[in-house]
Amino acid sequence: MRRDMLFLTLVCFSCLVMLAACSKPEAEPAASAAAPIARAPFGEVDGQTAELFTLTNANGVEMQVTNYGGIITSLKVPDREGRLADVVLGYDSLAGYLRTTPYFGALVGRYGNRIRNAKFTLDGQTYTLAANNGPNNLHGGVKGFDKVVWQAEPFQDARGQGLVFTYTSPDGEEGFPGTLQARVTYTLTDSNEVIFEYHATTDKATPVNLTQHTYFNLNGAGSGDILGHEIMLNAPSFTPVDETLIPTGEIKSVEGTPFDFRTPMRIGARINQTDDQQIAFGGGYDHNFVLADTSRALKQAARVAAPESGRVMEVFTTEPGVQFYSGNFLDGSITGKGGSVYQKRAGFCLETQHFPDSPNQPGFPSTILRPGQDYNSRTVFKFSTAPAAN
Repeated sequence: MRRDMLFLTLVCFSCLVMLAACSKPEAEPAASAAAPIARAPFGEVDGQTAELFTLTNANGVEMQVTNYGGIITSLKVPDREGRLADVVLGYDSLAGYLRTTPYFGALVGRYGNRIRNAKFTLDGQTYTLAANNGPNNLHGGVKGFDKVVWQAEPFQDARGQGLVFTYTSPDGEEGFPGTLQARVTYTLTDSNEVIFEYHATTDKATPVNLTQHTYFNLNGAGSGDILGHEIMLNAPSFTPVDETLIPTGEIKSVEGTPFDFRTPMRIGARINQTDDQQIAFGGGYDHNFVLADTSRALKQAARVAAPESGRVMEVFTTEPGVQFYSGNFLDGSITGKGGSVYQKRAGFCLETQHFPDSPNQPGFPSTILRPGQDYNSRTVFKFSTAPAAN
């Protein structure tokens, strides 16, 4: 009898276990998670260690960034078939970026773009800067923000993975007044966006115009020129320049000019119209476009599509302008990643910004930051694909 009771007890226990298993809800699949941010030594600059950070989103998009100059060294995004390719120009190692470089991938400041005759007057005092682009100052001078080692802190949040870069630019650095505390955040989101958030404060009035200078080729870096890319710029006007590429102060309509990209147009469609003085001065496009909405709202500035690969890049910004540069000064003298030789127009740049030479142009939106004020700017590069045309 005791054996019968033991048998019945075991049978009941087994039934209860089976019933519990059957009634237990199925486990939900684990949420996809990107690989952790990787960091590795990238070399030394002036006794400081440069690092290379690898960010990956949930879709496998990968971005590599170094804290030397905030440079984006690689960005791999899919084409319409899902194949990843690196779409930014650059070098395989730090050594390339330490040589003379056309700002590949760089975080640019304290003042992105040009300042006439490398000087400006602010509050009655004239400041003299380095003339590193003919008679003018370009992208912050001889040692701008693209050539310093930033402090970098990686992070991961609900949007994706990112890096917070900080740098203190001392009073008088490259001739600019005021100690500037700069903080720039790069975020690679799971929506295939790269977000740039710029912030700065100062203890003395100073011009500030921070931007990002990555060269893109949506068919893949080193794959040829970008003349077949189709670009739309949401800009009804632009700022004409003189022969040294300094704005004249005029804001001119794009209507009837080779600068009208309000509807999509191949970059190469009118780039050789050298009978147009502005095209001749720039050797192509190297001009500031004035956006239709110059407010501080985040709005679409541009859209670029590569029909061959299907990759699409959209640009959104809080800035009033964007510098469209078509890689006119690349001349085959630079050997980049994987041994690729970068010929003329091998990449394009879309540098969101306030206007060039604003410290000397009272009619342009002001770039002067004063003590107690915050400099804030936001730009988004969003990547997607488009189907092949029928």
